[in-house]
Amino acid sequence: MKKYTLAALLMAFTTVLCFAQNAQTEIKEDFKPSPKNQPGKEYPQVNSQGYARFRVEAPDAKSVVVSLGLGGQGGTVLNKNEEGVWMGTTAGPMDEGFHYYHLRVDGGVFNDPGTHNYFGSTRWESGIEIPAHDEEFYALKDVPHGHVHQVLFSSPSTNSVKTAYVYTPPSYVKDASKRYPVLYLQHGWGENETSWINQGHANLIMDNLIAEGKTDPFIIVMTYGMTNEVKFGGLRDFKVDDFQAVLVDELIPYIDANFRTLTDWENRAMAGLSMGGMETHAITLNKPEVFSHYALLSGGIYTPEQLEGRDKPKLIFISSGSKENPDRVNSAAKALKDAGFNAVSYVSEGTAHEFQTWRRSLHQLAPMLFQ
Repeated sequence: MKKYTLAALLMAFTTVLCFAQNAQTEIKEDFKPSPKNQPGKEYPQVNSQGYARFRVEAPDAKSVVVSLGLGGQGGTVLNKNEEGVWMGTTAGPMDEGFHYYHLRVDGGVFNDPGTHNYFGSTRWESGIEIPAHDEEFYALKDVPHGHVHQVLFSSPSTNSVKTAYVYTPPSYVKDASKRYPVLYLQHGWGENETSWINQGHANLIMDNLIAEGKTDPFIIVMTYGMTNEVKFGGLRDFKVDDFQAVLVDELIPYIDANFRTLTDWENRAMAGLSMGGMETHAITLNKPEVFSHYALLSGGIYTPEQLEGRDKPKLIFISSGSKENPDRVNSAAKALKDAGFNAVSYVSEGTAHEFQTWRRSLHQLAPMLFQ
């Protein structure tokens, strides 16, 4: 009993210390509108420390809570002022980069009318952007820009017409004779084919890398990789077979027929974040003759045993945030290297299971592809 009592006392002391430290933190009043706001909307706002401040006009409401993060875990309780406007600031700084959120007004779920909407958690969520120290690599700059095409392709296996987004580099239009390698890039659970462009800024990352001469240009293809019937916590029930048929048997032939691609094994890669990494892992193992470059972004690992007897990939890239499982990622890459594979690990410092991790991962991955 003494052991447990001591542990409880230590935990209580640590909690009090943390609260005391937070209380001593002075919040800087240099708040500015989030870059994800609707035109002309002043709130939500973010400051240089990573705090977020919200303002909601709901004079008849009894309670307003801001639910932050994928799935809306946690929350910031807003308080109503004399004018009937609800306002509040997060209890602490948030990680750099993009975050989903929504409002809970008297228990109902609503989007913040001050922000643009982004598809996540199987619905269109509000989004907020916390300024990042390294945001220049995905900033909109005065450089040559590629194009993002929306395409519709037939899917006989699902008896439907599906959507894909295709990024073509700036040189694609200028040189009609040049062909390009292709990266098939998958979103995470609850997201869709728009996510890597809207939340991830994949096109801007590529434009900037190409302009800086840090990567050779290639095409990126993004399509919907899940069904919304897969609920939070139910990924173990997700079967990759249907999506594998769509990707390998239907989408790749469509892309090769309608875009100037290099169609051989050496010039085709697959990558995915989170659930998209799970799909990438399964499909590259099932179809090693289709893809030569593999990348799992917060999406698991490969082991030498899993790759035994298959076509040897030209590159294996594994990443995570430092607040996820960096030791597992680094250990997996080392084991693969020791087994003779070209494996690279990357850890995004100060981030968790979120888009800043994946933006940084793509920024690291792109220059390594198709070398």
